[in-house]
Amino acid sequence: MSSYLLFVVIAIATVLSPGPGVMLTLTNAIRFGVSGAFGGILGIAFGTFIVAGISATSLGILLATSATAFSIMKFIGAAYLIYLGVKLWRSPVTEIEEATTVARSRKLQFLEGLTLQLTNPKAVFFFLSVFPQFIDYSTEFVGQFALLVVTYSALVVAIHLLYARLARSARGWLSSEKGGQLVNKLGGATFVGFGVGLATASR
Repeated sequence: MSSYLLFVVIAIATVLSPGPGVMLTLTNAIRFGVSGAFGGILGIAFGTFIVAGISATSLGILLATSATAFSIMKFIGAAYLIYLGVKLWRSPVTEIEEATTVARSRKLQFLEGLTLQLTNPKAVFFFLSVFPQFIDYSTEFVGQFALLVVTYSALVVAIHLLYARLARSARGWLSSEKGGQLVNKLGGATFVGFGVGLATASR
């Protein structure tokens, strides 16, 4: 496979760029700590793995070529982002002591991250547009595709953990009553903004 290192650079830049997934990781890490954000990170990574697989099938082609399918996925994704935003906006401030003792379901976080990724139709377009540039079609396809998908998913976990650790270091002030309210309101408004942006986006 040619230009694998170039793919890694592009993938790192893509994962690093702020988006709904990064926002979910940051808010979870600030409110619940790094371990509290891990379930959501795994959900995002697994969702990435699934979306990449879908992009290699006829369903991925359908989402890329059908305006109706794209619109349906777009509005489902937008509605979910807005739901997350409203939910976070209305959430009570979580104290650090509570966050470390109250067991927030990692399964729930995993499902949040997974749903976030699966309802983003633009993810399919990324894989459909980027992956073919790094696959040598004169040789076996599956192994090359699997390597790209596993690499991208692993980078999602690594980079989101880095984001979580950075957010964790800011918890001192942000975990206060005033800071916690700021996190909830700013994070909620950002999710709603992402939702509106997705709803009005075109291919």
